[in-house]
Amino acid sequence: MLLESLGAGTGVYGAFQSYAARGLVLGRVAFAHRDRYRLITELEELEAEPSGALWFRSPDASAMPVVGDWVAARVVGPGQALVEAVLPRRTFFSRRAAGKREQEQALAANIDLVFLVCALDGDFSLRRLERYLTLAAESGASPVVVLNKADLCADPAGRIRQTAAVARDAPVLATSTLGGASMERLRDFLAPGRTVALLGSSGVGKSSIANALLGEECQATAEVRAEDGKGRHTTTHRQLLAVPGGGALIDTPGLRELQLWAGAESVDETFDEIAAAGAACRFRNCSHCGEPGCAVREALDEGMISADRWQSYQKLRSEAQWHERLTEPLRAHEYKRWVKSVHKAQRKARKK
Repeated sequence: MLLESLGAGTGVYGAFQSYAARGLVLGRVAFAHRDRYRLITELEELEAEPSGALWFRSPDASAMPVVGDWVAARVVGPGQALVEAVLPRRTFFSRRAAGKREQEQALAANIDLVFLVCALDGDFSLRRLERYLTLAAESGASPVVVLNKADLCADPAGRIRQTAAVARDAPVLATSTLGGASMERLRDFLAPGRTVALLGSSGVGKSSIANALLGEECQATAEVRAEDGKGRHTTTHRQLLAVPGGGALIDTPGLRELQLWAGAESVDETFDEIAAAGAACRFRNCSHCGEPGCAVREALDEGMISADRWQSYQKLRSEAQWHERLTEPLRAHEYKRWVKSVHKAQRKARKK
């Protein structure tokens, strides 16, 4: 019952069936730091690390267990286990690793809803929100935009209107952890079997929201710096927390840098009004830079698409296309490895 309340459904149990026959236990990763994990199982919590076989089979770091993953683990002692396999992920939230490396950094897995938290103070940025929405579209999780610290904003209704124009179909809520009905509206998104993750920059109040939703001080909090209004890293690792009454909440450290690990289709999903206009252009390969019959230029001239949205779209789509070009050889290499493994299995079957 515990694992079902945390989101284990028929898909998870079906994927785990073959491991259960080998005496392994089903668990969900509640904490992950490098190669150390804490697993929630039906009977107890286990401290775990990856098995050698899992290290060998994983093509890169993003395939290793992250918070939210369902795993098959072998109990090797009192409260100790080895993670033998990561079950297939329904959704996967990741970004490009900080710096110049073309490497995927996993943030969380198997998320149903993601609260994209922005603070209504001097650090508010619609352009940053567009990046979060693009990564949410790539992950497969449904976004909810949370405008926190509404008590510090002189015109929260105006900010909601601005944000709704960017968020498109995603719900937009203004909240304050100081009290009021706003937290109750957020609680409505929590439910047994549903996993919700909190994502946002440092200092936007993610941990304060987590404490308010859980009804206790589970996460450490701190005031933003007075000199520049920037947040402090009080949450230093990702953690899955059980919600009273069922469900799970994942709190994450603030993201100082948010580089895309997403394709151009996810950018088009975030900027659907621009993508829709582009589909109506006369030429399929229209660059929107002056060709005759360009529907995007017409929408810009008529004010149906704002100049800020257009510039942001161009920047993010260029970034996504660059990412696709760089990672294409990696995907081709993975495909060749898969084909090789299939052929090897076929040869073994013929010998038998």
